[in-house]
Amino acid sequence: METIIVTGGAGFIGSALVRYIINHTDFAVVNVDKLTYAGDEKTLAGMDSNPRYSFEQTDICDSSEIQRILSHYQPFLVMHLAAESHVDRSIHGPDDFIKTNILGTYTLLEESRAYWSKLPSAAKQAFRFHHVSTDEVYGDLPHPKDAIDSADLPKFKETTPYAPSSPYSASKASSDHLARAWYRTYGLPVVVTNCSNNYGPYQHQEKLIPLVISRALAHEPLPIYGQGNQIRDWLYVEDHVKALVTVATKGRLGETYNIGGMNEKQNIDVVETICDLLDELKPRINKYAQLIQHVEDRPGHDMRYSIDFSKLQSELGWAPQETFESGLRKTVQWYLNEWAK
Repeated sequence: METIIVTGGAGFIGSALVRYIINHTDFAVVNVDKLTYAGDEKTLAGMDSNPRYSFEQTDICDSSEIQRILSHYQPFLVMHLAAESHVDRSIHGPDDFIKTNILGTYTLLEESRAYWSKLPSAAKQAFRFHHVSTDEVYGDLPHPKDAIDSADLPKFKETTPYAPSSPYSASKASSDHLARAWYRTYGLPVVVTNCSNNYGPYQHQEKLIPLVISRALAHEPLPIYGQGNQIRDWLYVEDHVKALVTVATKGRLGETYNIGGMNEKQNIDVVETICDLLDELKPRINKYAQLIQHVEDRPGHDMRYSIDFSKLQSELGWAPQETFESGLRKTVQWYLNEWAK
């Protein structure tokens, strides 16, 4: 049975990826996760009974454990998602981001290279290392309010120069460069993806959408940085993981593929849409939007992200299936159902 190792498989995107692989392919999955605050085995409830699923609670910085896991499970593919990923946390405490995102990626690349170099010829030819990253490495883009013609606003392409703004995005940029260097220098068969903002079921409550839902249901203020006119390109997590599997198994080695949702929205519009959905699905006397509260903007806040995924679409035939409206409705309803249990 062909085996995939997924690092960070108990996290938000990682768990969605594990569920997708188990439910829609014949591959076996080994979930390698340290189970930090953002990892939750409940996202994979019922997987333990599946003979194609294995779990290893391991820090990706532990080279001896990574070596053991590779040797024991003999994967044909490593999909590396494990990362510290919250911008605010990186501003107040960058140490974990440097360790996990940079040193952890280095450890995985080195141990994967050692494992790959010893494989028989056919297995060596089939092996791949997929490094999963973010659009935040590119910095930010011009905002419509500053543009003469908004129709000509640029999007992030795979060739966009890196200009990270936060300790988080700088650590991810570093890990991207390491992955590409291991391909160029050592020939390790690497592919890289950079995605836009994900949302959907099981996301940690520190992120914008679940944070707003949980605070609204608790009748607490809904904090919005600055005027809330920061723009993000929103990608439904199930669309994302389908793209990941497509790139990991079919993408050209050494290449980077951007993954976007084609849903540019201002933060304030996202919050107001959530409030409107809650007014419909769980009404209360006062409108939820009355809880919106503008707060001081965070340092170095990027104003706009937008992904051009035309390379992925033209080469591998992927495009997002969920609109923001359909995906957000599914997400809000999921949280309402989950928190009602």
